[in-house]
Amino acid sequence: MKKQNLLSCTAICAIAATGMPSTAYAQLEDEVIVTATKRAESAADIPIAVSALGEDTLDELRVDVFTDYLVQLPGVSAGGSGPGQNTIYIRGLASTTPTLSVAGVAGLAPNVAFYLDEQPLAQPGRNLDVYAADLERVEVLSGPQGTLFGASSQAGTVRMITNKPKIGVEEAKFSAGTSFTDGGEMSYKAEAVYNVPVTENAALRAVVYYDHQGGYVDNVPGTIDMSQSARYRQEGTVRSNGVPVSSVRAGFSTLFDTDNDPTTPNVSIPVDLSGITFLQNDNSDIAEDNINDTDYFGFRLSGLYEFTDDWSLSVGYAHQELDSDGVFYSNPDLGDYNVNIYEESFIEDEFDNVNWTLKGRLGMLDALYTGAFTKRKTDQRIDYTDYLYVAQYLPYYICDYYNAYYTNDSQVDYSDPNNPVYRPQGGTCQAPALYVPSRSRTEVQTHELRFNTPAEKRLRATFGGFYSDLKLKERNDFSYAGDANIAYGPFPDNTSFPDQGDGFFTDAGPYPADTRFRNDFLRTDEQFGIFGEGTFDLSDQFALTVGARYYDIEVDLKGTANSSFCNLFSGIDRDRFGTDVNDLYDGDGSYTFTRSCNDAAIQTFTLDDSQQDIENAFLTAGLGASTAAAQAARVFNELRAPDTANAKGTIFKVTGTWTPNDDMLFYATYSQGFRPGLLNRPGGATQGDFTVPFELDTDDVDNFELGWKTTLMDNQLRFNGNAFFVDISKLQTTIFDPSIVNLFFSANAADAEIKGVEGDITYAPISMEGLTVSGAFSFLDTEITEVLIPTNDVREGDSLAFAPKFQGNLRARYEWETNGGLTAHIMPQVVHTSSSFSDIIIINRDKVNGWTTFGLSAGLTSDDWAMEIFADNLTNKRNELTRFYGNDVERVTYGRPRTIGARVSYNFR
Repeated sequence: MKKQNLLSCTAICAIAATGMPSTAYAQLEDEVIVTATKRAESAADIPIAVSALGEDTLDELRVDVFTDYLVQLPGVSAGGSGPGQNTIYIRGLASTTPTLSVAGVAGLAPNVAFYLDEQPLAQPGRNLDVYAADLERVEVLSGPQGTLFGASSQAGTVRMITNKPKIGVEEAKFSAGTSFTDGGEMSYKAEAVYNVPVTENAALRAVVYYDHQGGYVDNVPGTIDMSQSARYRQEGTVRSNGVPVSSVRAGFSTLFDTDNDPTTPNVSIPVDLSGITFLQNDNSDIAEDNINDTDYFGFRLSGLYEFTDDWSLSVGYAHQELDSDGVFYSNPDLGDYNVNIYEESFIEDEFDNVNWTLKGRLGMLDALYTGAFTKRKTDQRIDYTDYLYVAQYLPYYICDYYNAYYTNDSQVDYSDPNNPVYRPQGGTCQAPALYVPSRSRTEVQTHELRFNTPAEKRLRATFGGFYSDLKLKERNDFSYAGDANIAYGPFPDNTSFPDQGDGFFTDAGPYPADTRFRNDFLRTDEQFGIFGEGTFDLSDQFALTVGARYYDIEVDLKGTANSSFCNLFSGIDRDRFGTDVNDLYDGDGSYTFTRSCNDAAIQTFTLDDSQQDIENAFLTAGLGASTAAAQAARVFNELRAPDTANAKGTIFKVTGTWTPNDDMLFYATYSQGFRPGLLNRPGGATQGDFTVPFELDTDDVDNFELGWKTTLMDNQLRFNGNAFFVDISKLQTTIFDPSIVNLFFSANAADAEIKGVEGDITYAPISMEGLTVSGAFSFLDTEITEVLIPTNDVREGDSLAFAPKFQGNLRARYEWETNGGLTAHIMPQVVHTSSSFSDIIIINRDKVNGWTTFGLSAGLTSDDWAMEIFADNLTNKRNELTRFYGNDVERVTYGRPRTIGARVSYNFR
């Protein structure tokens, strides 16, 4: 720490000693040129709420990865749990915490489009974590952008625009840096860029980068055992988020007919576990400090060839590897940046991207065809121990069956009639060693053809067509290492459901020895769209823009959620028990029941069977009256499950623009947005009045917005902003509720509304040349206005997820010429966000605390080189980026602690 302080003092003192002579500086620079309208225009001249971080600003803010630019953009938030596992939200249009490991094929479609140049890269479950190397700018378009950018731009669009090859120019740049994190490991990185002319009309550009980000989360020693399982949790027990356990989620081993009246509900009573031996899982063999170190390595190669003055072709190839160990979340009750994980955890996330863009002119039209192919491979190992806090059936797999799973009225102690206690038979529960090897493979191809009419005409338009095809294969093996030691075990090998011809599975089996559940799915999302947007100048000051998009989207799901539930006691693989989605969503009008260990109950039904026919068949199979009735109702519905989830329709946009002079622009917009639905893996499962839907409907938004863009005080002050109201219908959310079904599913949970004001200010006073003050802010008021599902999981009047009431940042950069001909700078910065919530689902809802951080940087620049020292999070604030409460325990992802470092760069040409 002393060395860091010495480095900081030495550099700042050296800069100060060079002197501050007066130098003529231009005040406000021209705003960044953006392509938010799919034309190259100044951000000040378009009636869209767009925040643009240009190349210089990205460099000043040291933006490298997702979280770096996230904190610079008020109104933008995220859910997730570390590199490669984040989802972007804009203007608080969010409902749920992304499940960090298992929601790829079951994940909601993103409602914020993510682009790399012309390529949409947003994916279900988690976005690509593209490293910000050699970027020209980052654009964030707030509000629905669906007419030009499609389904995933319901709340907005984020675009990373790369620097393109420069014809006739040779340049080479190199930069490197290192930093030290308080209580963590050292980080270091390097990046090199080379642009070279090939011929008079061709050029190549290459960038390569490596970034090692030292860890700062400590896995501290701890133990855990099965006594904490949800199976033994009594109704009324208060979770750490303040929500009590309801009657339908009380532990199965607490429920008894204490009044001997079968017509009344069972009562939840305490469990005395003193007669059971609980073996502990001890993490001492993997406990260590700074477990979450991360490495980014990648390169990008692009080429540009100009056939004529009107026609050009650019092609590019990008490869990136992301390796991250450990976890990025912490247990807040263990202290700063501490966690207990009991199984080795890591993620390896790699992608390759090939893209091409052909530009030219056809008569008066500017034409563009662009396409891309992306292949992503993700291998992850997740510690799943927290699952025991919500797991009702886990004891079946790792406890002696009659000792800890089987409940018997004769074991209830009524010695105090008013306070009965259940005392299960003695036995052993093995250590809960739970982990999930997760494997996903994604292939996406996109194509877009569009045309622009001349920009100088009074009537100008952009129109075209879009097609994308996504295939996502995901396999998760839920593994319980303790099952080999239970008294009535071990479980025999488990394999996939029988092959049904057109069905999907990645591996027939046998599964690995510890695998008790396997989710093995193929999801395909196919999208077609036709779009257009036209602007007509009513006069020199007024213009009207009208846009529309027709969309046709189909989502398909194949695979199985298979378990070994029936294998105990059987000695053989029963090859069933779960959800055979291959059969459920094949549209053939027949369905084979697989949710029983009774061979006689495994029957195939068709549309000719009535619900009573199915119930009678189950009664003759010995399922019992209540079970037979419940299963018959579900199977009757399953026979009518759709083949695919389809969404078709048209969305619109209308904008009026008033430009009273060159320094002011005002606009009013009405725009629509949507997000396609999906197929639920456990469609048809029921709990009380609620049935898991087979097909999720689109959720739709109507956005009403007033905005302004102004340059004031003789080009000293720029103030842009907007006020908006968003009406949301049928908001989609993801639910994990084991009392309904032991799989994640999605539902259209609620209607909601959002009110907000956001803006950015830049001030460059003539009276203090070289000083630029920049800030941005966002105020949000979000509310659930109507609950659409007949459960108690969502509450009217609650705010939406990841929607802080206020976010803001402010920075001041002062530059001056030194006596030695160098340019010196110093830049302090403050970032603030207020509190929010992690979910709209009450049992998973937790408060994300607000925070404020401070940073400081200072440096010297010449024509060829630059050096800078910096300090981030100076006060070492624990800034909560997100929270996850999916397993009834708090898990918090914090930003990096105080970090001090230095960096240098050199331009060779």
